[in-house]
Formats: sequence, C-alpha cells, structure tokens
Amino acid sequence: MKLNSTVLLTLILLTLMLGAGSVSAFWGFTLGSAALKGVSTPDARPTSKFASSKASNSQHGGVALLKEQEILKIVKARIEGKTKAAKSDKLEEDEEDTSNKKKPEEKGSDAAEEKPQAGFPVNAQSDGVSLAVQSARYSGGNLLLRVKMQNKGSDSVRFLYSFLDVTDDKGRTLSASTDGLPSELPANGPTFSGTVSIPTALLDEVKTISLALTDYPAQKLRLEVANIPVKR
Repeated sequence: MKLNSTVLLTLILLTLMLGAGSVSAFWGFTLGSAALKGVSTPDARPTSKFASSKASNSQHGGVALLKEQEILKIVKARIEGKTKAAKSDKLEEDEEDTSNKKKPEEKGSDAAEEKPQAGFPVNAQSDGVSLAVQSARYSGGNLLLRVKMQNKGSDSVRFLYSFLDVTDDKGRTLSASTDGLPSELPANGPTFSGTVSIPTALLDEVKTISLALTDYPAQKLRLEVANIPVKR
C-alpha cells in the first residue's frame, strides 16, 4: 500500500513538471514571435544594394564629377585672370610714376621759361667770370635770389661762399646762405645755377641789396652785384 502511494506521487510530480515545461516553452515562443514581428530579413543581393543606392542618389540630385581637362581649363583661366590683373595694376603704377616724373620736368621747364621780373637780371663780371641775379621772390620766411654763374676765362676759379657779403641799402650786413652754387668754376665751363637765401626778418623797409664775392684763396677778382630790388 505504501509503495503504490509513492509511485502515484512520482507520476503526479512528473506530470506537473511536463506541464510547466510545456507552458514555459509556449510562452517563450509567443514572446519571441511578438518581438520579431518588426524585423525583416536582410537583402544579401549586392546588385539590389547598388540599385537602391543609385536610385537614392538620383532622388537627392547626385554630385557631377568634372573631367580632368575641364579642371585644367578652369585652373588656367583663373591663373590668366590673376596675371592680367597684376599686369594692369603694374601698368597703373608705371603710369603714376611716369606722371610724377614728368611733373618736376615740366616745373623746371616752366622755371626756365619764366618771364624776367622788373629790374632783372642784375649782372656783374670780372676777368671772364660772371655773376647774375635772375629773380627775387619771397617764400617760407626767406628772400630767395636765383643766381647764375659762369667762367669764360682760361683758368678755373674757386669760391668760398662763407665770404659772400650781403648788404642792404642802409649799409647793414645781412646773413645769407647759398644752395646749388659750385665751389669751383671750371675754365670755359657751362653756366651753373643756385640760390641765395636771406631771412625776411632782416629786410624790413629794405628796398635794395647788394652782393659781393671774391675768389678763394687768391682773391684776384671781385664780383659785385648792386641795387638788387627786393621791395615787397
């Protein structure tokens, strides 16, 4: 009687285990099927991939690739454009430089063709050496005398312009400075031009001035230009 109850209990336990296993398997299959509903099988065909990518590129407007010749043409055109621009800039600069160079020349020619002032030129000559005051004008707080010198003698003559004597019509000595006048006049040489500058503060109520210059160191000749009109 005891043996039969044990066998019965064993069968009941096996039945319960099998039932629980079946229920678990069914429940797991159901959950797995529900989870895999949104998953599709990947397409392993490569041609279909290329076709789909090509279709998507055509839909989005694909990038057009340029040929090598077209790229070279574009680069060449850009280089030529930059070169032309650089040449045009250089031409403009050259034209500006040329115009700037012409201005001083034109100014010099105008000065050469300047009409003589009243009372000018005032000349002095000694032993073939001449000194001429061509004009007088006031500029920048100074009286500027435009002077020309020439030596037609057979010997060269030297000058030291610190010995230049400048006096007014009242006999007073005036300070002066020179610019452009040569320290030596060669024999039978060309005409040299320069300026003698006198501060205007020294010329109040002065109507005329005089210049006197001797050669150095021999002091054999004396160039004296008197009664130079300087009245403003």
